[in-house]
Amino acid sequence: MYRTHTCGELRAGNIDQTVTLAGWVQKVRNLGAMTFIDLRDRYGLTQIAVEEHSPAEARETAARVGREWVLRVTGRVIERESKNPKMPTGEIEVTAERIEVLNEAQTPPFTIEENSDGGDDLRMKYRYLDLRRAPLQRNMILRHKMAQEIRRFLDSEGFLEIETPYLVGSTPEGARDFVVPSRMNPNQFYALPQSPQTLKQLLMVAGYDKYFQIVRCFRDEDLRADRQPEFTQIDCEMSFVEQEDILEVFERWAKHMFRTVMGIEFTEPLRRMPWIEAMEKYGSDKPDLRFGMEFAELTDLAKGHGFSVFDDAEYVVGFAAPGCAVYTRKQIDALTEYVKRPQVGAKGLIWIRLEENGAKSSIDKFYAPDEVRTMAERCGAKAGDLVFILCGKKFKALTQLCALRLEVAQQLGLRDPQKFAPLWVVDFPMFEWDDETQRFYAMHHPFTSPKPEDIEYLESDPGRVRANAYDFVCNGTEIGGGSIRIHDAKLQATIFKCLGFTPEKAQEQFGFLMNAFKFGAPPHGGLAFGFDRLCSLFGGSESIRDYIAFPKNNAGRDVMLDAPSRIDRAQLDELYLELRPAEE
Repeated sequence: MYRTHTCGELRAGNIDQTVTLAGWVQKVRNLGAMTFIDLRDRYGLTQIAVEEHSPAEARETAARVGREWVLRVTGRVIERESKNPKMPTGEIEVTAERIEVLNEAQTPPFTIEENSDGGDDLRMKYRYLDLRRAPLQRNMILRHKMAQEIRRFLDSEGFLEIETPYLVGSTPEGARDFVVPSRMNPNQFYALPQSPQTLKQLLMVAGYDKYFQIVRCFRDEDLRADRQPEFTQIDCEMSFVEQEDILEVFERWAKHMFRTVMGIEFTEPLRRMPWIEAMEKYGSDKPDLRFGMEFAELTDLAKGHGFSVFDDAEYVVGFAAPGCAVYTRKQIDALTEYVKRPQVGAKGLIWIRLEENGAKSSIDKFYAPDEVRTMAERCGAKAGDLVFILCGKKFKALTQLCALRLEVAQQLGLRDPQKFAPLWVVDFPMFEWDDETQRFYAMHHPFTSPKPEDIEYLESDPGRVRANAYDFVCNGTEIGGGSIRIHDAKLQATIFKCLGFTPEKAQEQFGFLMNAFKFGAPPHGGLAFGFDRLCSLFGGSESIRDYIAFPKNNAGRDVMLDAPSRIDRAQLDELYLELRPAEE
């Protein structure tokens, strides 16, 4: 056998045993009379000692090994003279009797240590080396353990894990599809699924009333830290349920994950927050509740005082930053520049400094001191706080102020990655209006059921209709979401009409689902959690790439495999494809 123990396994209880280890050379320290080799595998690190009285062959081999060489070492476990309490194996070392080189290695392009000297691009190119590092190994182990817990819990609840195909038909709405040409069907294409949405609904029609799948999904969209072209969902669906049934099961699931993986116990029911409350109090449908700084509308107090910025605005809103009255003019100017950035888009920033003996603001000449104080106090400000105010179109001003709230919280150290504040956001709008195309789009997807009490407004006032939809949010990130689905053919036809589909177009795109519903569709609903996002949340990282073994970069490229890449002319001919030059 190649090894009797792993490099993280030996302890004081193994002293005087003869063992065989195998792994990679982390470091070599040649001290003349003695050589120490740190041997590493994914389980840990053990110090190998090669002494003066070690066999000559072992000494010769130790003298020439380098970093990342693959070795098999046989020797006796002894007590270390200089113990290392920071290492699990720090009480012992192995005196080498035999060292076998299993594979030599070139010097790696960066250090394979806890904190590497390699930049992101270099480590992405040599991802297989980066994955040897302890932080990445911990991430992969966390991901594995979470997947096992997910399966254990859902199996105990009677869910069946059922796979769905990766080659499907393209559907409109949502992000762009990745398409795959079909050689056997010339000039026709598969699409890679953005999610198994319609397929899991068909499984409900088929009678599999509790389905789940840890599934790969694909979306051709611009990337960022928490988005990849291929990602993993925990996809779930249930039959004969209402919204409360689904939230009850998956709230217990979420608490189970926090308890078993993180050791965190949530004993109280999770907060349920309507979408409109989330927007008006936090400027986001994924509010970060680890800290306060709730918004307050100031429109009635701000208008009518001759300050045209407020008088001409649809909405005026602000929040109080605790203890920030000490901010200097330079700090306030920096925050003003922050909200003016294109990513935020505000034109300026109004502030009020509340002190024990009065209030000072950037709008003093338009408002009496007591009027300024009244605005500050409505925002919940106390002496020593600084109030920030923005205005404009309602939801634009709210989202701009949300960006500022998060930036201020970051500066104040309030966004602690070790603290968790999960909640459900419910009662989303059914549709969102797009000014460019002058039409409504489904905020979730076309199969989301409206609130029964809002169905009467579908054709007369679609913007008023709320959806039977819900998101699971934690620390300012949407971790998952779903809805109760439409199972009534007439209601589905009305929704398609609201979204601008002709009956013919709806039949062309979704006929397979609509036809299936004619054969008895049960009431059903479900949700999907972003598995990569959940891993990064539990692991304390802002980027999901740290929890994906082989991720893409921000341009959607795999720099390790150099993909995407060009294909041969013969392959193009076989697929009946012609290429045209890329537009400048």
